[in-house]
Amino acid sequence: MNTHPMNTHPPLAPGTTATIVLTKAGKEKVRYPAEVLHDDGTRLAVRAPWAGPPVRDFGFVRFEQGDVFTEHYWRDRWFSVKEVRQADGSLKGWYCDITRPAGVTAGQVVVEDLDLDLWVSADGATVLRLDEDEFAASGLAERDPQAAAAAARTLDELEALVRAGGLDDLLGGPVAG
Repeated sequence: MNTHPMNTHPPLAPGTTATIVLTKAGKEKVRYPAEVLHDDGTRLAVRAPWAGPPVRDFGFVRFEQGDVFTEHYWRDRWFSVKEVRQADGSLKGWYCDITRPAGVTAGQVVVEDLDLDLWVSADGATVLRLDEDEFAASGLAERDPQAAAAAARTLDELEALVRAGGLDDLLGGPVAG
């Protein structure tokens, strides 16, 4: 079920370029090109180099120039999952954003960040809930209580899935490595 009003276009073709647009509270945060790896009409996978500042140190992981992100978006789920690898191909881990379902049009993927995040280390031993204070301060619970409840529920469900070892199954399927 494509729950985003933008999802009226057919799946994006592998090998084409899509523009990823990340918004937050109605404002564009970042926009960058990504190569489409897979799109079955529900789950979309793209690959892109790190599009942020030269180095972003979170304390538990550093994102830096040369890192490669394989990003998974769903048109019917309230999250995205980004596999993060160093330039040499070694896995850093997975950064999971709690978002509204992705909106996909011809060549563009629009995702609204809802502040909550989950980090999973490469070995799966470290699972961190992130930005719960930002989420509480965002005012989403007052502006859109249904979206806030969906976001909080999704974070709980995604954390439980990860801790049960279900991340591989979630990301499984015909995604080019």
